[in-house]
Amino acid sequence: MKTRTLLLSALAALPVLCRAQGAQSALETDFSTRTSIAVDKRLSKGLHLEAEYELRTENALSKIDRHQASLGLSYKFTDWLKGGLSYTFFDRYGATAGWEPRHRLSGSLTFGYRAGDWRFSLRGMAQLTHKTEDLNVWQETRNQVTLKSRFKVQYKGFSNLEPYGLLELKTLLNDPLYSSGSFAGYTHAYITRYRGGLGLEWKFSPQHALNVYGLLDYNYTVDIDANRAGTMLKGVGTGRVLNTTLGVGYTFSF
Repeated sequence: MKTRTLLLSALAALPVLCRAQGAQSALETDFSTRTSIAVDKRLSKGLHLEAEYELRTENALSKIDRHQASLGLSYKFTDWLKGGLSYTFFDRYGATAGWEPRHRLSGSLTFGYRAGDWRFSLRGMAQLTHKTEDLNVWQETRNQVTLKSRFKVQYKGFSNLEPYGLLELKTLLNDPLYSSGSFAGYTHAYITRYRGGLGLEWKFSPQHALNVYGLLDYNYTVDIDANRAGTMLKGVGTGRVLNTTLGVGYTFSF
């Protein structure tokens, strides 16, 4: 309990890079799950084709939040550098519009370093998400650009078990910005999520692996209320959610 209290205090104290000012909402909490199955095909030395399906729930298992399918390529340039490109289609359930299909393109670079039984990695991932639903473009951008920065440490001293921990920041780069009540472009950038996680990868055979993990997310959003003509700003507020996630993923490699 003491550890959780300290972690919540640290998350609440982190600076939020945001220009918009408004009323800050009360901190909400949620519990969610993720279940995935993936296939990893080795095409040649260092080059892999990956496909994955994932199902997510929220509201303490009471509602399906999202289901998604992705296809990607990754290439290991050296022992310390790996790159990847992927496409993801996902259908998420919105609070008012029902199911909202979206398309996402991702590109990443991962820098790794091995020190004995420990492996340290730093990954940068840029994502472009296209929203297909009917939305007010003066409140949110249709083509959202984000940057994820993740630090991960793994212990490889066991034969087939790899425990790990991670820290990640997600930065929204092109949220709508208002100045003196007028729209000033899609230039508002701020950190929208702080994430910490612990997990365990179990490679119970050369082809089969299981990943079990837990995540704690502090999510921060700037909520803009503007008319659909973009001529009047009604108000700006913030939303804060602390989300706990348990996940399990299975991967078949060949």
